[in-house]
Amino acid sequence: MDIQGKVVAITGGGRGIGRAVALTLAAKGAKLALLDLDEAAMAETVKLVSEAGSEARAYVCNVADEATVEKTFSQIVADFGTLHGLLNNAGILRDATLIKVKDGKVIKKMTAENFSLVVDVHMKGSFLCAREAAAQMVELGVEEGCIVNLSSGAFRGNFGQTNYSAAKAGIVAMSRVWSKELARFNIRSMAIAPGTIDTELLRTMPPAALEGLAKTIPLGRIGDVKNIAQTVIMIFENDYLTGDVIDVNGGMFL
Repeated sequence: MDIQGKVVAITGGGRGIGRAVALTLAAKGAKLALLDLDEAAMAETVKLVSEAGSEARAYVCNVADEATVEKTFSQIVADFGTLHGLLNNAGILRDATLIKVKDGKVIKKMTAENFSLVVDVHMKGSFLCAREAAAQMVELGVEEGCIVNLSSGAFRGNFGQTNYSAAKAGIVAMSRVWSKELARFNIRSMAIAPGTIDTELLRTMPPAALEGLAKTIPLGRIGDVKNIAQTVIMIFENDYLTGDVIDVNGGMFL
């Protein structure tokens, strides 16, 4: 896909990986539809995209709410006239072990509410946004489309992340299903599984803990959001990539 002039929707587009992808796409001439709940963060990304010489619009959207997602994608097409791509990136964390035990007694459990919240935002949100993006692309008759779904190395199973790991594994599975179902419309679907990436959330860790974490990575350093943006661009531009997951983790799982 030639990115120049294409319209791409990005969930979680206000900051972090979403912003990095938006700016990288903007530099290649794409127009961006940013979906997020943080209006201030989206406004800053819109400004940065404009400074990069492209166009972006912001849409306040809870990706786990079906009616809101349907309305948002209809509005994106009304505003831009078309849609060619989607990055499913929105997410949250509510980490906890399945049970917490002290002196042989269970003193705490992962709540059903926090399990459902994480699965709803990551997996249900990706499902709803992919469904609406694909529907718009097909009805518009676009020549080619691409859906990129942000999973995580946690899809293999991370301690203390039953909810997050389950959601990220589900994203990989759904992405593979969509690649098969949407191929006849020339819409591709790929997943990216980042390892440890330098985001605002990661920076809340103590410096000593970050240093120790970096030492567990074969390349000896924590990844940058730009590394994910580079991978997204590669997927969009390589029209024979579909149905797979790309690890971007510095060799963490080798």
